[in-house]
Amino acid sequence: MEQSEKDLYSFDITFGEAMEAVRKQERQKRKEQHYSQKELARRSGVSLGSLQRFEQTGEISLRSLLYLAMILDCLGDFTHLFEKSTLLTKEEFLHS
Repeated sequence: MEQSEKDLYSFDITFGEAMEAVRKQERQKRKEQHYSQKELARRSGVSLGSLQRFEQTGEISLRSLLYLAMILDCLGDFTHLFEKSTLLTKEEFLHS
């Protein structure tokens, strides 16, 4: 494999690290908004068991994660998840 191809598959973060970060951020957001696990589960429609598993392991379905995000007022963050990032040219950067 050539170096340029190899760079396409190098990541700044591992899958496990990403799961851990999302898990911790959800838990912190829940606590900031003074929701117990039971209350967040009730409001979101996500089962308490699913929420507890997510906060312990990071495992959750996308649908459940989006329901949690909706109640925690961060659903909009998901609309930018796969946006293509474009690099600005030097001219564009200097004039932005």
